[in-house]
Amino acid sequence: MPTNRTSENPAPASFNQSVIDEFRANGGKVGGPFEGGNLLLLTTTGAKSGTSRTSPLGYVRHGDSLLLVGSNLGGPRHPDWYHNLLAHPVVTVEIGSRQFEALAVPAEGARRDELFAHIVREEPGYGEYQDRTTRLLPVIVLERAEPDGWVAPREIRTLADKLMEVHTWLRDQLRQVRAEVEAHFAAREAHSAARETHRAAGEAHPAADGGEPPAPSLGLQIRQRCLAFCQALEFHHVSEDAHLFPGIAQYHPHLGDVFDRLAKEHRTVARIQNDLVTLLSGIAIADPQRFRAELEEMSTELNAHLDYEEDSVLPLLADVPWPPAGGPAGERE
Repeated sequence: MPTNRTSENPAPASFNQSVIDEFRANGGKVGGPFEGGNLLLLTTTGAKSGTSRTSPLGYVRHGDSLLLVGSNLGGPRHPDWYHNLLAHPVVTVEIGSRQFEALAVPAEGARRDELFAHIVREEPGYGEYQDRTTRLLPVIVLERAEPDGWVAPREIRTLADKLMEVHTWLRDQLRQVRAEVEAHFAAREAHSAARETHRAAGEAHPAADGGEPPAPSLGLQIRQRCLAFCQALEFHHVSEDAHLFPGIAQYHPHLGDVFDRLAKEHRTVARIQNDLVTLLSGIAIADPQRFRAELEEMSTELNAHLDYEEDSVLPLLADVPWPPAGGPAGERE
């Protein structure tokens, strides 16, 4: 049976905690019924509480990806950790002695079915869980938070390096949102073209009634990446406004106008974030040309803000060591 029965079983919290403790004490190795199984620790942020929650879960590899199933032992409801990652897509993953951040993206439509078939071939118990419930078991793909093509400073030595690392990640997430939007519209256009071809030939198209979305269905994928981007950007700006900028201003009072402008831009960016979420939520029925124009305008404004922050603030941080003296460095795999 799948090893994720540990975390989704309504057992006492102390049982899960004992698995977590054993996992961390032994470099990811757990004995008993889970010995030799594919087990990881997933730390999510509570959807309502905002508190970190760690769950030991079974996983299945698919190429370079890690797959999770929200089986809940075939119960009628999705597990709590699934609701958490929908609200906060960036999660922490521990495998063996390694730890890294990942973006949790539920698969949809045909892609979900394909991945679930692969999972059942590897771990037949998940098929049994699906048979127990009318609920479609979610399949979650864990994407490394540093995807291919993401280039961070080779070594983080200063606060300027750290700020640039955050900005690079934000830019990459925004780039991927735009790429996935284009993939979505391309799929829609191909879907419409195929339907017209079938109609012209007098044939019934499988999705002629409009009941099936174009493949690949990227709605949740776009939503998760956008949400991760917006939450990271909000956290970044709150940290700057509350700690970074006031600290710098003490030593550079002549830059008051710069920090006033940045604070004003942060408010503008917050508005853009809300507009972006609203825009993406309607992608299924959006006019592609108008949608692209609005997304391009938002992207331009967001990148201009990051450019200005780098030009005005980075030089001031070039000699500030990172991590701060006495603080944890935070390992990056």
